[in-house]
Amino acid sequence: MPVSMRARSRHEAHRSATPLELFFDLCFVVAIAQAGRQLVHGLAEGHPGHGITAYLMLFFAIWWAWMNFSWFSSAYDTDDALYRVVTLVQMAGVLILAAGVPRAFDDSDFLVTWLGYLVMRLAMVTQWLRAAYGAEGAERRTALRYALGVSLCQVGWLTLLFLPSAAAPWAFLIMALAELSVPTLAERERQTTWHPHHISERYGLFTIIVLGETIAAATVAVQTALDENDELGTLLPIAGGGLLLVFAAYWIYFAVPIHLHLRSNRQAFVWGYGHYAVYGSAAAVGAGIEIAVEESSGAAHLSVLAASACVTVPAALFLFTVWLIHSRHQKRGTAQQLVLPVSSVLILACTFAGHWAVLAAGLVASVTVAVGATLTARQGTALVEQ
Repeated sequence: MPVSMRARSRHEAHRSATPLELFFDLCFVVAIAQAGRQLVHGLAEGHPGHGITAYLMLFFAIWWAWMNFSWFSSAYDTDDALYRVVTLVQMAGVLILAAGVPRAFDDSDFLVTWLGYLVMRLAMVTQWLRAAYGAEGAERRTALRYALGVSLCQVGWLTLLFLPSAAAPWAFLIMALAELSVPTLAERERQTTWHPHHISERYGLFTIIVLGETIAAATVAVQTALDENDELGTLLPIAGGGLLLVFAAYWIYFAVPIHLHLRSNRQAFVWGYGHYAVYGSAAAVGAGIEIAVEESSGAAHLSVLAASACVTVPAALFLFTVWLIHSRHQKRGTAQQLVLPVSSVLILACTFAGHWAVLAAGLVASVTVAVGATLTARQGTALVEQ
């Protein structure tokens, strides 16, 4: 069993996601579901400040753990026995992280989530040290910087275990910025050989996982409400609108071949980091649909307007951020560029449509898809920016 690993070529033909990577992604379904469930409880009980803050913190932890592995595997996936074993250890850490989400959310008790991260980080550092062992020069220094940066950040997260709960969000913000700086510092001398087509496929697959979790959460919410209240007339508009939103989100995200835009770290870092908002808002739509269902059945302690906003705000944020970091690079002309920003504003306006807000937002999203497809058919797409 070789100890070293060699970087894969950025220009490798027919590079695609492996079964191990897909298996790794599936572990995050549990963590995303836990974060979404806790967001529902926080908002439905009338604690939006704590609910949103805790959700943003925990979703960052989930997303960043996925990011760390995905970019590494795009550059160094050898798929041998040692690589598989270390990746399986990382997957165990993901499940530990997911188990700690409720405690972190409710009581600001981050011990279990930190332990989950510790398991993942030990495996990740092992991968980077293995990459350094088989490399020379700038490539070796880049791998060692990653190993050091990841290790230091893991130690830094210890502050969350000892600070008072009121200070936790500020400590989290500082550590999140430190985490985001590691790739920039590590790759200042030499870029890792991540593969544009492979990494765009990995992001697309994770988008499908997040949207799938949104559908699952909404389905369970509607089923529960039917079992308890049997109010089909009030639930159908929410279910139908939610389904239209998810279908439109899928269509809009996959409308452009983004790998053509990812030519260097300058484009890739902005695009990759921006997906925190894309994934977080997509998952929050599912939580919002659950809240809308609970409000319609009288189980949530918030107004119709607030329940509607729980769906329309993340849906509008999704459309706008997808345009900002993803779609606009292949839009041609003012009309195409305005479709998603204008639609995000219209979806926000649907907040005031009362119990029809979710359905109205879904219809706006559907019209957005139709208008976008029509304009693309007539005008084509722009050349990807260089």
